[in-house]
Amino acid sequence: MSRVWFASDLETVATFWRVLRRDGVTLGFTTHDRDLWFDRVLHRASPGMVPSSIRKSADLEPDSAEVRGALSHEAITSEDLAAGRFDGAQVRIGVVDWETLEREVLYAGTIGTISQEDGAFSADLVSRKADLQRDPVPRTSPACRATFCGPGCNLNPMQFTHEVTVDASDPEANAVRLVEAVDPALFLGGTLRWIEGPQAGLSMGIAGGDGTGSLVLDTPIDATPASGTRAQMREGCDHTLDTCASRFGNAVNFRGEPFLPGNDLLTRYPVPGP
Repeated sequence: MSRVWFASDLETVATFWRVLRRDGVTLGFTTHDRDLWFDRVLHRASPGMVPSSIRKSADLEPDSAEVRGALSHEAITSEDLAAGRFDGAQVRIGVVDWETLEREVLYAGTIGTISQEDGAFSADLVSRKADLQRDPVPRTSPACRATFCGPGCNLNPMQFTHEVTVDASDPEANAVRLVEAVDPALFLGGTLRWIEGPQAGLSMGIAGGDGTGSLVLDTPIDATPASGTRAQMREGCDHTLDTCASRFGNAVNFRGEPFLPGNDLLTRYPVPGP
């Protein structure tokens, strides 16, 4: 039987919340006056971040929640928020007994819109029930709908992932030059994921080459990576049937309808012949 919280006049209960960022970093916080260790995560005290409200309903409408706080804790900085390290991060909010460490998760979702103002921030949370509003039926398209090396594509991602080393970077052009010689055409639309350095764990899209042998990224390089910084690069795919068949030999897994007539067929009307 689950515990009934706040059933007595005096309770040894604190709020906790856990943030699981997409770069692999997990942060834990609690309103208790000392750090708490449970679920193999250290939940730090006094983080300057509190959930302002949580609304849960029994129907299929998404639950709403919001967190507010000051940028006063070393684990939450304006630089990380601006760099997108918290975008799309998973969030767990619950209550914990600081004596027995008995706990219960009250809310689970992801971080949505984040805003900053006067040294403070607020973030809207999107509950898991929001997934129920997504249409699971795929739409027809001439291009492949599958993510490259993802479900449906079924190619081995390790075959198209390469470890590279940064030789130099140009923050103004948002470009990096690598020690290894690479063909920008193969990596157009691919990703670069930093293994080390100040942006370790972050993934950036590859927009193409700049004509000088450097690769242009689609995300600003806030902290210039030093020479010798390692990264992982995955090749790109333009999601066309020709590329899928000729370059990857994977036409059997093509998730698109390249020969299906388009909407222009519906707008045609007969015209008199000569």
